[in-house]
Amino acid sequence: MHNLTTVDSVHEEGSYLFTADGPHGDPEEVILVPCEDGVEAWINRCTHEAQRFDTGRGVPMRDDQLICPRHGSLFDACEGDCDNGEAAGTTLPSVDISETHGDVYLTDDDYAFAHEGGIDDDDGPSSTSHLQL
Repeated sequence: MHNLTTVDSVHEEGSYLFTADGPHGDPEEVILVPCEDGVEAWINRCTHEAQRFDTGRGVPMRDDQLICPRHGSLFDACEGDCDNGEAAGTTLPSVDISETHGDVYLTDDDYAFAHEGGIDDDDGPSSTSHLQL
């Protein structure tokens, strides 16, 4: 169980982005978004074309719905369901979290916390090329 952030922080900032190692060992971006009863966690991509919701500037939201920046599909922030646009009839993949005394914890056995921010936001090199001229 990893302490991610606080419920208050997610509500104040509008979202929280972190990277976790997924079920197959691959990095996955996860977003926390505010809901009326706390926060919810979703994989950071639209179900239509794998477009990222949070590209480093926070999750675009309107009226408690996540907005796909590519096609405008709207996903319920608390349920993950989409009933319009290109992604209609789909649901965002969820990630298990828990809230205790205002703190938010990653509790999903399929995900291991890697770092805050997106996949490319860690302190590693921006290129893996070893070419020399």
